[in-house]
Amino acid sequence: MKRALLITLIITSFFSCKKELTNTKLSGSVFGTFYDVTYATNTSKDYSKQFDSIFNIINKSMSNYQADSDISKINRNESVTVDHHFTKVFKASKKLYIETEGILDPTIGKLVNAWDFGSEKPTTKLDSTKIDSLKQFVGFNRMGLVEQKIVKRKGAFIDFNAIAKGYAVDVIGMFLESKNIKNYMVNIGGELRTKGINIKKQSGWTVGIENPNFDGSQSYDVVFELKDKAMATSGTYRKFKTDSLGNRYAHILNPKTGYPTKTNILSVSVITDTCMMADGYATAFQAMGIDKLSYFLARHPELQVYVIFINENKEMETKAFNGFKTK
Repeated sequence: MKRALLITLIITSFFSCKKELTNTKLSGSVFGTFYDVTYATNTSKDYSKQFDSIFNIINKSMSNYQADSDISKINRNESVTVDHHFTKVFKASKKLYIETEGILDPTIGKLVNAWDFGSEKPTTKLDSTKIDSLKQFVGFNRMGLVEQKIVKRKGAFIDFNAIAKGYAVDVIGMFLESKNIKNYMVNIGGELRTKGINIKKQSGWTVGIENPNFDGSQSYDVVFELKDKAMATSGTYRKFKTDSLGNRYAHILNPKTGYPTKTNILSVSVITDTCMMADGYATAFQAMGIDKLSYFLARHPELQVYVIFINENKEMETKAFNGFKTK
């Protein structure tokens, strides 16, 4: 009887000392945007310093906005031994380049800068002659990775902006998982990765897809729960340039023409296993147009996609592919 009582007291003491899981939320600025990371622990552990370290490492590897980064050195034709972060993003970009038949092409960097969407401000007026001269540097098929060194033609300029942010989301998620955290949501500038549930609400992580409002206001087209998946959204309704004649140019360029992509798609959201791939696919799909996108997704049922586009009647329409659930 005494032994049973002692065991009961030990078990009761153990559970009374064990704290319940609670959410910790950390926020800040990174990559020219914001980050919000929410994760459940019973220790309220603050990982902000670790996050900053991860962001710094990724920036040092792939930021076109840092003159001493590996990618900036490579773009200056310097010999650099790239790290495993660069290697992963490079190989993923190759996969996307092949699957999208060159629609997603990281070597479009010089054209991105020329259109004033990139890390370097244009120094000369942009015209058709200038665009044609820069197209000679485009072509990811002419670039390789050999023993952690980039092999490219002189003058080629790499820009991983279409995929690196999603990759950073994945790295933060993998870091949390290495700490045995089973419930979290990582959000960097609207690119998401979730695991488990929101402990506070005891339900899946609530996310939303914004309406394409050109006036800068914020409202949501759909709100739903995302669990154990990643999602990225690409839209042309916020990042664009307007010339003196009032013409609007979207930030997503066509690698084959060198000009901003003409598409009826306003916003495309992709759900898949990693945010890196979701990010890359979302950018490519934005440039495809709804007909080509429909054909592509028929061959890729593993990708869940939600599109907001302008139909033939000049009306806004939405379409969900491959079981994308909005409720």
